[in-house]
Amino acid sequence: MPAQFFLPYRQSEVAFLTFYVKGGPDTRVLAGLIPPVVARLDANLPIDNFRTMDDQVWENTTRERLLTTLSSAFAALAMLLAAIGLYAVLAYGVAQRLREIGIRIALGAKSADVRWLVIAQVGRISLLGGVIGAALAMAIGRAGGAMLYEVQGYDLSIIGGAVLLIAAVVVLAAILPARRATLVQPVEVLKTE
Repeated sequence: MPAQFFLPYRQSEVAFLTFYVKGGPDTRVLAGLIPPVVARLDANLPIDNFRTMDDQVWENTTRERLLTTLSSAFAALAMLLAAIGLYAVLAYGVAQRLREIGIRIALGAKSADVRWLVIAQVGRISLLGGVIGAALAMAIGRAGGAMLYEVQGYDLSIIGGAVLLIAAVVVLAAILPARRATLVQPVEVLKTE
């Protein structure tokens, strides 16, 4: 708590006074008892803006909650767009390599080998992106930690969680192109060329 000092309200020029009442866990009972007590002391004393501390905290943090909600929504949208983009790149890559995949299957490659071919390509892309993203997150976190008081520059558990989430998105984006690659019919592919 920061250092504070209090003046008697009769010694300072104030437009309004704020009083806090400490009560038990059930604040509704206490809230019903306060207005009659104040009215008994002075019937002309108005009670304005009467609320619990929980309501006050909720009101004071509205802006931060809104910013958090918007940031989370934009992060989810960015993750969805990244997954769609990754899927499109992989699907295009599989479409470009259909002849190669058809020849591999004709020469005896198993479905697992073809899936591994696609997943290895995804792994290279995601590993490079994950390393670059984690390095940038740590650098930006350190810069933010240097500018803000008592803010940790980065948290390895959060960065690790983000990397795991990205890995899950990568796997989900790779499933359909990998499955499509295993269904290639070598005769049909070679006929089209």
